[in-house]
Amino acid sequence: MTEGLHRRQFLGQTALGAAGLTALNSAIARGADEEPSKVVIGVMGMQRGKALAARFITQPGVEIRYTCDTDSGRAEAGASAVEKSGAARPKAIGDFNEILNDPEVDALVCAAPNHWHAPATILACAAGKHVYVEKPCCHNPYEGEVMIQAARKHNRAVQMGSQRRSSANIQKAIQLMHDGAIGRVYSAKAYHSANRGTIGTGKPADVPAELDYELWQGPAPRTPYLDNRVHYNWHWFWHWGNGELGNNGIHSLDLCRWGLGVEYPIKVTSTGGRYAYQDDQQTADTHSVGFEFKDRKAITWQGLSCNGHKDGFATFYGETGTIAIDSSGGFQQFNKTDSVVLEEKGNNGDLEHIVDFINAVRTNEPLKLNAEIEEGHKSTLLCHLGNIAHRTGRTLNCNPDNGHIIGDDAAMKYWKREYEPGWEPQV
Repeated sequence: MTEGLHRRQFLGQTALGAAGLTALNSAIARGADEEPSKVVIGVMGMQRGKALAARFITQPGVEIRYTCDTDSGRAEAGASAVEKSGAARPKAIGDFNEILNDPEVDALVCAAPNHWHAPATILACAAGKHVYVEKPCCHNPYEGEVMIQAARKHNRAVQMGSQRRSSANIQKAIQLMHDGAIGRVYSAKAYHSANRGTIGTGKPADVPAELDYELWQGPAPRTPYLDNRVHYNWHWFWHWGNGELGNNGIHSLDLCRWGLGVEYPIKVTSTGGRYAYQDDQQTADTHSVGFEFKDRKAITWQGLSCNGHKDGFATFYGETGTIAIDSSGGFQQFNKTDSVVLEEKGNNGDLEHIVDFINAVRTNEPLKLNAEIEEGHKSTLLCHLGNIAHRTGRTLNCNPDNGHIIGDDAAMKYWKREYEPGWEPQV
């Protein structure tokens, strides 16, 4: 697809909204004999998307019609995986616009790189599609705000892939806190650790024949192809990714915000850097971020990308006890003397989250989602603010009503990115 066609579609896609909505309502109408109404899906991004497709296809009445990736080999591998599960083979494509232009498609699943999350979601909403978008929901704070506007304008269900919101056992742990099981909850700690190696120093190279690098870059301003960026290490470059804080910190920070019952922070601080290796990575591999909220509440996040020692996942501290939630969905409740009074195993809600989304599509009730885009934006914003504090080296003071940075114009410049001409998200 040419750059000009991308631009025309991004700026003019809203014209498709009415026709798309009519087709969508027709497509999800409940069939006879109380069979689940058919839901047709296109999946974009065949790394995480391959696993998501395998989950979606297990649900009655769900058809995966497209597997999409700018790497043709990955698109074909995704289609083969769906076919091997016993379902009809999807069409393997490189351009997600083919999904948006199919009037029978009900929903886009966006698991492409972070710089694609918001633009693809906004275009999909305008085309009348519901969207399951992977975390973090956006590359920068501005995009999260526009995603909410798009979902509201087009009345679409937009679910962020923070699947633990749909875990029954985690829901129970959160409800215990909200019911006062450990008294007033005033602090939470989030953790992530991994044993990632060095990414080395990138060298100019020919773009692989199977990769459409122009389309892979999409909304991001053009940069030369280097051999250590695609397919995964883009996470560690500000141009496309959000570091470990956006990559994995979002999961536990989302739980912390939910458990504490807080919205936007009033102060954000950051320490850390690239300590383990000297290479091309721009984002921190050792990172601590603090968030303060109104009513004497706080969250801290500790990320260690290059040391796999486990310290926990999300721990909540209250006046009369503690609740610790692990990454697999289990939790422990401790009393004031730190004795375990309740311990339960669970799951991370991966499949349940997909079911929640499908139900919202079938019922056309976009706000009845466990991780609706407004909640997704608020949690993702914590990651963005932590990264902005890191990049500026300053404490951020924030508006508790919307999270905007107060009195620091230089920091607010990170609120939005530069876009390839014609690609700025609009509603």
